[in-house]
Amino acid sequence: MQGTHNTYGDVGAAPVTAPHSGARNINTRDTKIAPGEIAVGVVIGRASEYFDFFVYAIASVLVFPAVFFPFADRLEGTLYSFAIFALAYVARPIASLVFMAIQRAYSREIKLTIALFLMGSATVAISMLPTYSRWGEWSIIALAILRIGQGVAQGGSWDGLPSLLALNAPENKRGWYAMLGQLGAPTGFIIAAGLFSYLMAQLSQDDFLVWGWRYPFYVAFAINVVALFARLRLVSTPDYTHLLDEHELDPAPAREVIGNQGTNIVIGALAALCSYALFHLVTVFPLSWIQLYDTRSMADFLQVQIMGAGLGIVGVLASGLIADKFGRRNTLGTLAALIALFSGFIPTLMDGGVTGQNTFILVGFLLLGLSYGQAAGAVTSNFLPQYRYTGAALTSDLAWLVGAAFAPLVALGLAANFGLGYVSLYLLSGAVGSLAALSLNRALEIRD
Repeated sequence: MQGTHNTYGDVGAAPVTAPHSGARNINTRDTKIAPGEIAVGVVIGRASEYFDFFVYAIASVLVFPAVFFPFADRLEGTLYSFAIFALAYVARPIASLVFMAIQRAYSREIKLTIALFLMGSATVAISMLPTYSRWGEWSIIALAILRIGQGVAQGGSWDGLPSLLALNAPENKRGWYAMLGQLGAPTGFIIAAGLFSYLMAQLSQDDFLVWGWRYPFYVAFAINVVALFARLRLVSTPDYTHLLDEHELDPAPAREVIGNQGTNIVIGALAALCSYALFHLVTVFPLSWIQLYDTRSMADFLQVQIMGAGLGIVGVLASGLIADKFGRRNTLGTLAALIALFSGFIPTLMDGGVTGQNTFILVGFLLLGLSYGQAAGAVTSNFLPQYRYTGAALTSDLAWLVGAAFAPLVALGLAANFGLGYVSLYLLSGAVGSLAALSLNRALEIRD
């Protein structure tokens, strides 16, 4: 896949700005909002975000080392690509605070519109970037800036819907409704991986690297537009606003939230640590490992990952039923222990040929679905009502930053230089962190 002398890339793209529109008036309805309707908004919003996320993640492995880092060998190029990949997660928590200020000054609709148009524009602009052979180092700088733009947009896209859904869910179905937003991850991966797999199977290597990889980024903008209107249709209703006000789901000053409930933010992020670490160890990392050290068809391997994501959907759905029966924290703790056990088999499976690698992907995705299905907001009930909106957003941002941002970079670097056993230790540390955080959270509850 590595092409050191080919010329890939072309022009840039201008961002679309969001007008100060009357979306609230256009979409006003007089109907009540049921939990099921909130769930639809959550699923649509998260699926579009994760599609953008995985389009970039897959391209970070299959495309960017060749077109933006042709001066490096394949391993170094992939590590450079993963370093830029992590920038979005660094920018995300800062952006969350900035966009909450925008929300307080203007409105939730304005904030959401700006964020989603920024996401779509940054994604499309990446597809139009000239490559290193044309722009030199400026192409890498532009890629990094646009990746930061994606992270900023993700930080601004927090709409409070997951918290609202959890608070409005029937008492005996909290786990079921909590998992609905998490369906966006495997769904987004299936669509993104399916597009890349099809393009790689149908195009020559040169055609794929010249223009084929750009197509999924264009699709991402169209999906963002659809998701934007679907979410605005719900967000702009008086009933939605009433529910948010009723539950005090408005931004609170970050300093106040951190000062009063910073412990809950840290515990909440660490409680989901193993889920977020495993997230990239079954999606991005194995793709890079196979690309670098195996002769398997990447299109075929993506198909295996798509099947794994299908099992992930089953796992997410099952997590809702399991959590409602045994409790969300018990579910997370049990899955953290299972992930710790699974971590010990990584070297055997990844070095076990096609059968071992396929087993790693399928079992890993199933565990991911079961764990990730309840990872969001595992301890957000600890937040006081007036801090829940900001606290939930910062908890999510911190979980992604600590658990997922550098996972592909660290895992590939460790595996390439020291062996796959160190990837096992990396995932095991995440599982231990989750168990420790859940235990600490339980101890604090008992003390209080």
